[in-house]
Amino acid sequence: MSTYLSLHYHIVFGTKHRQMAIDPKWMPRLHEYLGGTIQGLGGIAEIVGGVADHVHLLVGLKATHRLADVLRELKKGSSLWIHDTIGQKAFQWQDGYAAFTVSATALPAVREYIANQERHHRQLSFRDELINLLQRAGIPFDERYLD
Repeated sequence: MSTYLSLHYHIVFGTKHRQMAIDPKWMPRLHEYLGGTIQGLGGIAEIVGGVADHVHLLVGLKATHRLADVLRELKKGSSLWIHDTIGQKAFQWQDGYAAFTVSATALPAVREYIANQERHHRQLSFRDELINLLQRAGIPFDERYLD
């Protein structure tokens, strides 16, 4: 029998100290870069979105991918791209990330959720969004490490 996989992840990470450091003028280029990096690592970028202080990605990965390695390369490469291409030498991502597995039946809802980040964040902070996502996934957390 062949091996069949459906390994999808909703990944979220923010800017250092939640700074509003992602300018809407170049945000689409950043999202494109992040998606291209996932593809370059052998994954599939379903959708990338976010607002000025964080990003969301829905990605499909292979069984051979190690999530921590993918995120390290993604954050490192995009930081360098922002430094070199955008010219924001002080830009940094926060330490850590949140990653949630997504079933095939939930993919459309997660795609829509990521596509509507701007509207969503008119009413909800990134911190409150992250707490909600963690609680819904049943992931224990310490609020001291959310900022």
